[in-house]
Amino acid sequence: MSLWQSIPFACILLPLAAAALTAALPTRRARYVAGFVLLVQTVLSALLVARMASGNESYVYMMGHYPAPWGNEIRVGLLESVIGLFFSLVMTLSVLGGLFVLEQELLSDRHSLMSALLLLLSSALQAQVYTNDLFTAYVFVEIMTISAVGLIAAHDTGRGQVAAMRYMIMNLIGSALFLLSIILLYDLTGHLLMSPIHDSVGSLRGSGAYRLPLTVVVALMCGGLAIKSALWPFHTWVPDAYGTSTPAASAILSSLVSEGYVFLMVKLIWRMLGPETIVSTHVNDVILVFGIIGMISGSVGAIRQVNIKRLIAWSSVAQIGYMYMGIGLGTAAGLEAACFHILSHAAAKALLFLSANSLHAVSGSYRMEYIRGSGRRAPLAAAAFIVGALSLVGIPFTAGFASKWFFAQAGLAYGSLRMILVFAALVISTALNVVYFMGAIIRIFSPADDGLSRPDKRVGPLRYVALAGLAGLTVLLGCIPGQIMAWITEGLSRFG
Repeated sequence: MSLWQSIPFACILLPLAAAALTAALPTRRARYVAGFVLLVQTVLSALLVARMASGNESYVYMMGHYPAPWGNEIRVGLLESVIGLFFSLVMTLSVLGGLFVLEQELLSDRHSLMSALLLLLSSALQAQVYTNDLFTAYVFVEIMTISAVGLIAAHDTGRGQVAAMRYMIMNLIGSALFLLSIILLYDLTGHLLMSPIHDSVGSLRGSGAYRLPLTVVVALMCGGLAIKSALWPFHTWVPDAYGTSTPAASAILSSLVSEGYVFLMVKLIWRMLGPETIVSTHVNDVILVFGIIGMISGSVGAIRQVNIKRLIAWSSVAQIGYMYMGIGLGTAAGLEAACFHILSHAAAKALLFLSANSLHAVSGSYRMEYIRGSGRRAPLAAAAFIVGALSLVGIPFTAGFASKWFFAQAGLAYGSLRMILVFAALVISTALNVVYFMGAIIRIFSPADDGLSRPDKRVGPLRYVALAGLAGLTVLLGCIPGQIMAWITEGLSRFG
């Protein structure tokens, strides 16, 4: 085995080990260690994508070089490497844009712990992308949950503590359902590795044996991950959790954590359970309906907001609905569109939260009436907000347009009621996106009330570097969607 094939293992272990170190370091050193480790992780992930895109086959890496059940293993393919790179890149840019302005957000004794939590979260995300073991996936799901709770609770405010508690309760319910599904599936198949489970589930489906228990397993597994990723109607914790967090935490929680759970579901459906199993149990029909309702209800909730940060949070509910709509179609095209939207939403949502915080820095508030005119005082931040908003609306040459195009193509393959539902949901949701994002942009550039006092704060240069990077990533995805989708399609074909 070549040395480069150890890159995924390094991407998991390096931030995990660094998290223990940063928690004990002084504030400044902890930040630099966190930033350096995430940068190294991103560079390694880019090297892995280059290797896999050049024609290397998928491979399995046994940690400790012992086979199951004594050892553990991770699986590396083109799709996993692309998702892992985007997660690393968005994480690095979000930390760059938010970790170095914590003096305005947190007490000084919490900064090192914040760096450690971000590294733990990054390690857990990479593990979910690459693991080939179902129970290991559950372990890192819990690590990610604990890290996210800590990031939300870092703000020493009553509302932040309540938001963290609500997040923890909902996610523990989702974790319990997910763990129960693993127990039942292990009882049915006798395996925890995904490839043997896929073969066993295929045999059970073909013979018709244990049909009801298998349906329960699929429902529990998908339901648990749906709760954790904030699919409607399990989304009520989102506005407070995202709206009360620090800039880096808001960007990461909205753009990576939920997407990590969604990608894990895609992985379990395609690689372990099989799309045929999801369709035969009709769980995909429920996912499709909930996804479409989430697309509409999230957008309606965003229209009603008077706080720009909560507006972006409600928009996340709608965007998660898009991903589940693709999964609910139960086809390869739907799953491919969902994977592309994971990338699209990750870049755009991190961009929106960081740019909104930059506008807050020059206006002193997140409320719409006080943020008026902030675009004139921080034009680069306002331009970044526009790029993110236009992407989620679906303007050509942005990532969001490509996402909606791929969803439309996936729905077009049906020629039935599902096609009508997909097209109607896309049209209605896009119209609602225009209403709330254009309203926010108009307020940002409207003349400010001269009677209001404005704080004299400047947006740091690192924040602008992060905004430029995320905006560039959003436009890049919109300009070369065919190449990205080709990687996703090829990676998914090797996934099985």
